[in-house]
Amino acid sequence: MRKTTALLLTFALLFISCAGNTNEKGYKYDSLYTDLPFEMPKVMIPEFPDNKVSLLDFGGKPDGITLNTEAFEKAMQSLSEKGGGTLIVPKGVWFTGPIVFKSNINLYLDKGALILFSPDFDLYPLVKTVFEGLDTRRCQSPISGRNLENIAITGEGSINGSGEAWRPLKKSKVTESHWKKVVASGGVVKGDSWYPSEGALKGAEMSDMNVPASNLSEEEWLEIKDFLRPVMVNFIECKNVYLQGVLFENSPAWNIHPLMCENVIIDGIFSRNPAYAQNGDGLDLESCVNSIIVNSLFDVGDDGICIKSGKDEQGRLRGRPTENVIVDNCKVFQGHGGFVVGSEMSGGVRNISVSNCQFLGTDVGLRFKSRRGRGGIVENIYISDIYMFNILTDSFLFDLFYGGRSASEALEEGYTGADDEKLYPVTEETPVFRNIFVKDLVSKNARRAMFFNGLPEMNIENIRLENAFITARYGAELSEAKDIVFDNVTVIAEEGPSYILNNVKNFKGVNLYFDKNTTEEVMRVKGSRTSTVELLPFLEDKIEISPEVDKNQIKISQD
Repeated sequence: MRKTTALLLTFALLFISCAGNTNEKGYKYDSLYTDLPFEMPKVMIPEFPDNKVSLLDFGGKPDGITLNTEAFEKAMQSLSEKGGGTLIVPKGVWFTGPIVFKSNINLYLDKGALILFSPDFDLYPLVKTVFEGLDTRRCQSPISGRNLENIAITGEGSINGSGEAWRPLKKSKVTESHWKKVVASGGVVKGDSWYPSEGALKGAEMSDMNVPASNLSEEEWLEIKDFLRPVMVNFIECKNVYLQGVLFENSPAWNIHPLMCENVIIDGIFSRNPAYAQNGDGLDLESCVNSIIVNSLFDVGDDGICIKSGKDEQGRLRGRPTENVIVDNCKVFQGHGGFVVGSEMSGGVRNISVSNCQFLGTDVGLRFKSRRGRGGIVENIYISDIYMFNILTDSFLFDLFYGGRSASEALEEGYTGADDEKLYPVTEETPVFRNIFVKDLVSKNARRAMFFNGLPEMNIENIRLENAFITARYGAELSEAKDIVFDNVTVIAEEGPSYILNNVKNFKGVNLYFDKNTTEEVMRVKGSRTSTVELLPFLEDKIEISPEVDKNQIKISQD
């Protein structure tokens, strides 16, 4: 099992400190808008009145024992009555229940300040919210706010959600000593999984993708309340949200979840969860407009930076895409994906720029996922200067047959690709991924260079990869994709061909490179729906063409 070392944590805090101390004159993020390939308004850091109060002023005690829920509530109310300002959390351990934000408040954590949320489930009542892209009920988030303007969490402190009390645990993901310690603490065990209570187990057994049926009685909801673990930071329909400099860790479910927000800035934070954390996403940006995510670190148990917009019919009816997003200078150390879109993308995703990021030891690097039934359109994604090392499965993945598992888990279960090659009718339930442009990518030591796994009835469309160098055990496999351009791409595979094309239409390979010492075929072309594959002459004698492919569709260009 991978562990976050003390050295990594030290580096992360230094990285955040440096990023947070950048105070150029003028607009801080001007450089991000240079040559941006889509129009996007400048997102401004919210400003707050000069009013400042300390938790100490409201009877708060940072001793790690005293419950400070009331002190936070009184301080928020006092500031709100003054028109807003800064709530200072001094150094110490601030043990508390849920914190509910009000408009025009900056929650500032001093150096040495730790907000530690209580593991007492009774402090977190059931509320109506959205999880996994669906309207549902969950326990109240440790930090929440709804229909607010100008809110911030800043400073040099830390926030801990006591997620170990909430999350189920799989025996296979931890050491034997860890497992025995958790089991001895109470809860129930079924198979190789531990749950904090019988209610948590029952909730898991009756839910689909962590969401129970919506027609439960109040008694039934309360019976499974322990299962309904909250995201740690949940801002819903808020405008001008700013997170800067703080460590967010150990969340019950997702770590940070801005939902249907406008003007979001996340700068210089560290989002952290154990590798074994179930649903331990770092950031889930859902149905948000105009967002900047920069200079931040993610070291989590699920997807690192994830873009969402609702699930299935509910997401389509909401009809609020995530659009106008800039991601720059971020690092993801573990998790199911570095930069991720989906699988809840039914409201659409468009106008996203991702640049200067590193993915170090993640399951997947660039991860696009969905399935039949979602609908939604993902388009106009621009990705550049991405550097990866030790990717456990695929450096660059489209999976339109996503089954709810991580890529590593799917691999362990023997998943190899499309599980249904039948052409279904195209409807509003058919997801669309198109117009995605990636350049200047380097990945070393991946399991597989790439995997494009599209739908037969709706191929992944208009994907351009330029200036890429990938070393992997296996090469790049493209299935059910059309209008694909690879320009100056090198794939060096330890085993098998560097490039596999299956039912690919309109593929153009401009300067495709490979291991020159190989004596095997470099490219394999298969699938009866393959058409118009254009290659340069130096590949002509290194192609294996399956019998079902019309050889006239393989064109050797002299350009």
